[in-house]
Amino acid sequence: MSDRALTIGEVLTRSTDHLAGKGAERARLDAERLLAHALGLERIDLYMHLDRQLSPAELDAARDLVARRAQGEPLQYVLGEWGFRRLSLAVDGRALIPRPETEIVVERCLALLEGLDSPRVLDVGTGSGAIALAIADEHPGARVTGVDVSDEALSLARQNAERTGIAVELHRHDLFAGLPGEDWDLIVSNPPYVPADELDTLPADVVEWEPEIALVGDGQTDALVQDALTSLRAGGALVLEVNESAAPEVAALLAGHGYAAVAVTRDLAGAERVVEGRTPAEPAS
Repeated sequence: MSDRALTIGEVLTRSTDHLAGKGAERARLDAERLLAHALGLERIDLYMHLDRQLSPAELDAARDLVARRAQGEPLQYVLGEWGFRRLSLAVDGRALIPRPETEIVVERCLALLEGLDSPRVLDVGTGSGAIALAIADEHPGARVTGVDVSDEALSLARQNAERTGIAVELHRHDLFAGLPGEDWDLIVSNPPYVPADELDTLPADVVEWEPEIALVGDGQTDALVQDALTSLRAGGALVLEVNESAAPEVAALLAGHGYAAVAVTRDLAGAERVVEGRTPAEPAS
């Protein structure tokens, strides 16, 4: 970008070319989102004002955002916010970026909670708080608690609770110490599930920017399946997001522990992404 007064159209074109040259897969869309954010506009507004010149301050703001994205920082972190279900959440390197496949987890939770006026819900590894806040938002009356071992993630979740005005309880807890409380109607988790030897197969912007503690699986799913048996009420539900190649194994794990109504749900891309089951009608001994 030159120092002369540039129009929105010129900045959009140059930003697109720059990001494409750095390997961005959706360079035009990224450029639109970044420029709209810098100017405080919606993306459609850019095309209604293509000939509008940017002030020096606006140009500097746009340059900064585009430079960060060009260096590989995830678009969501550069923007500092991202949509999840009906919510706009703050996002940064303290927690994983909320993703569309996790919205399917929320859908399954809401379906399993249907008909319960004030269910008790535990979100294990709450991260940004996306799952906990979405359930509380879309099932009025739900009493939702989110726990995480990361103080940084919890600080982001608290920020999002304040940002959205949605009441949830948030606590620090290590799931390997067992699950807190008992008689939960539903326990949900998007635990770390990427095998350590597959970490280098993920996109660079995931490996280099998102917290590894929230990515690499090390027995978290097994612990959840085991401990939820005694933490859920009789007939309570466990809902897990899983690695797309691990769904049959996790489903078999639930069945082997005595869970009933074990089911697998595919995400929007067709991958087997969510595994669920209910505890026996009588409490496990």
